[in-house]
Amino acid sequence: MDSLIKIRAMTAEDLTRVHELDKICFSLPWPQRSFRYELEENPASSQWVAESKQEANGQGKVVGLIITWLLVDEVHIATLSVDPQYRRKKIASQLICTALRAGVARSAVSATLEVRASNEAAQRLYYRFGFQLAGRRPGYYLDNGEDALILTLHDLDEDHLNIIGCK
Repeated sequence: MDSLIKIRAMTAEDLTRVHELDKICFSLPWPQRSFRYELEENPASSQWVAESKQEANGQGKVVGLIITWLLVDEVHIATLSVDPQYRRKKIASQLICTALRAGVARSAVSATLEVRASNEAAQRLYYRFGFQLAGRRPGYYLDNGEDALILTLHDLDEDHLNIIGCK
């Protein structure tokens, strides 16, 4: 893990930056109130941020986030984003490992998510974790009617996490 990146629980102080990041990364960003709801009101939700410690001003900067829901025994990745200036530094992988490990600790045995059919980079990332194509949601994305691919990871446990390199 990059020692200049720290994965930590999201706090209310992060909400403005998290919303900014979502707007940078997605054509359909969540409203800020949705992030607040996840943080303060949704008991199924877990939220983490990736904070860079290498800023010139010495302050940490939130450069990535993941929100998951524990639905019975399944981790559902609701959203994952990394600042474009910080991509290709394994930050998304660190966030996914953190979320999956926390899910296993809460008795999750599988994971799911939706990803844009055109987002091949994200699909490659998820496939490296062992996700498999489980279906398609036609016209899922409201901004352009694009389909979502449903990806599922079965047999989620400590052994799988160790095999895929989640330390």
